[in-house]
Amino acid sequence: MTTDPLAPLLELADIAPAVERARDHVDQAMRHRALRRQGGQVAAEVSLRSAVASAALEGYAHEREAVRAGTVTEPVLQGALRVAGALPQLVELWPKAPRQALAKLHVLAARDVVPSEELGRPVADPVVAVRLDGLAGLVAGGTKVSPLVLAAVVHGELLNLRPFAGPSGVVARGAARLVLMSRGVDPRGLVAVDVGHREREPEYVGAAGAFATGTPDGLRSWLRHYLTAVEVGADQLTAIGDDLLAAS
Repeated sequence: MTTDPLAPLLELADIAPAVERARDHVDQAMRHRALRRQGGQVAAEVSLRSAVASAALEGYAHEREAVRAGTVTEPVLQGALRVAGALPQLVELWPKAPRQALAKLHVLAARDVVPSEELGRPVADPVVAVRLDGLAGLVAGGTKVSPLVLAAVVHGELLNLRPFAGPSGVVARGAARLVLMSRGVDPRGLVAVDVGHREREPEYVGAAGAFATGTPDGLRSWLRHYLTAVEVGADQLTAIGDDLLAAS
């Protein structure tokens, strides 16, 4: 009998109930009345806010309304917008060929930022290659833990490895959202988790550093942050829905 490599994470203090709480937040937000008739508008707004937040976490902060107006041409922001827009088209590829999906995310994120010959190509480091293979194995069915936990691990590992040149964090955040989408937690990509990371940025940075230590406390710190960011993302969905209903 093979032991699930991520199962011990659910035994860390407070993590199992935090997973349930975050999932409940998401499920409740998914029942919002605005999604019945205005789901496309909600999805577009979530995509915009997620991209703005992801670029800001990479060090390129822009006003959301300026981005909405199309006046921001800065390459990292444009890459984050491309990644957010492309996620629905990558959902089927992700569990079948995660490394190929990551390469596609990097091409989208890093265009006009890194040399063209580096697009979609991981850095030439044997340690990175081995760990990417391990991560791909988890994504392709190597674990049965909650998708929320797998998404957190994918996100934390990619932030730690930085396997691609340029805005690797945009790739990591996109990949984590793909986990939630492909595994049915957030099939339409409506939970703005990246907004949660941005709103709690000091904690995000600190918890990512703690994850990199690989210690139980470090892993617990990151998981708690990630699950809280999911709750914030679900609350964003609710707020967007409320605004659309109020305006209609």
